[in-house]
Amino acid sequence: MFGDYSIGDLGAIFAMQGFAGLILFSVYVLMALGLAIIFGQMGVINMAHGEFMILGAYVTWMTSSAFQAYLPSLFPGYFFVAMILAFIAAGALGMLVEWGLIRHLYKRPLDTLLATWGLSLILQQAYRSIFGAREVGVELPQWMLGSKQITDTIEVPINGIFVMCLTFLITAAVAYVMYKSRWGRQVRAVVQNRVMAGAVGINTEKVDRYTFGLGCGIAGIAGSAFTMIGSTGPTSGQLYIVDTFLVVVFGGAASLFGTIASAFSISQAQSTMEFFMSGSMAKVLTLLAIVAILMVRPQGLFALKVRK
Repeated sequence: MFGDYSIGDLGAIFAMQGFAGLILFSVYVLMALGLAIIFGQMGVINMAHGEFMILGAYVTWMTSSAFQAYLPSLFPGYFFVAMILAFIAAGALGMLVEWGLIRHLYKRPLDTLLATWGLSLILQQAYRSIFGAREVGVELPQWMLGSKQITDTIEVPINGIFVMCLTFLITAAVAYVMYKSRWGRQVRAVVQNRVMAGAVGINTEKVDRYTFGLGCGIAGIAGSAFTMIGSTGPTSGQLYIVDTFLVVVFGGAASLFGTIASAFSISQAQSTMEFFMSGSMAKVLTLLAIVAILMVRPQGLFALKVRK
């Protein structure tokens, strides 16, 4: 298999696969961060997470169209406005869903699965009715197009570099909010001992609502990033929900570092194996390896000790 390649060619190929793995890692982290907060911190199985992501993608598409039509001179910077609007739209819908549906089901996790699965079907049909069944794509600004020449044989897409930088900034912001801010301490207190947190004056209902909204808002930003690598349709979110849950469960519920480590392990393993075999076979082998590890360590790579 390697007979036709020189050592330099093999090094360049593996370097390209490594960069492809980093871009996939960035997408996985963006998708999984919101779910890690909702599923890991709150114990809610949100099967509609992909639809919140697609809401962010549709908001990005609408923002792109609006800037093209009414503010063409500002079009190069529309993506930053779109990310903010996607976060607000997805976060606001998430808080509404938490108030109207999720708050009644906190002690019944399997019911949250059924309820959010039904919600995902409702949102898919809503998107189909509002935006149509056909997939749509955004037009990227000129500065996001093309690739960056790293060496004579290695090129990295500029939009991939942007996604990696965006992922780093959002992950750092989430880590700061969850581990350094007063609100983050309240969230972790509610996770570890809800009754005691309420007894010392923490408004657990308010913490739950804002936490769910934050997780959905991050999914909206992931949807904005998603528009750079794929087209957007009513059911596009369902293509990624399994991978997202896989990343969170493998990393360990309620562990931000575990989510990052899990996304990196899965993306690099999958990207490397795709050089030797088809993409579907690489995905199958990655899944089998994760299942085998979870059989030995069901709590995931990193687990948080929680007092009930």
